[in-house]
Amino acid sequence: MGIALWTAGALLVFFVARAVPSGRPVARTAELIAALVSALLLGAGATALDFGGWNEPDWRAGLFAFFGSAAAVALLRLLRLARRPPP
Repeated sequence: MGIALWTAGALLVFFVARAVPSGRPVARTAELIAALVSALLLGAGATALDFGGWNEPDWRAGLFAFFGSAAAVALLRLLRLARRPPP
């Protein structure tokens, strides 16, 4: 159940990030992969820090995965905007 919570948080970040047009890529896969991978890694880190677990949902681990995946998607967009030539 914990993994489902982490994944739900990552998908929520992905769909909210798709609504923000600044730096949004045409292809969605890079952002989806970044959100999912970072949420799973941070959820595993939350398990190692002993709040939550992969088989027990805990709101602290869910927030940790949610905000961490939001930061990963934001970093991906910032890198994309930094590479773009000015208009």
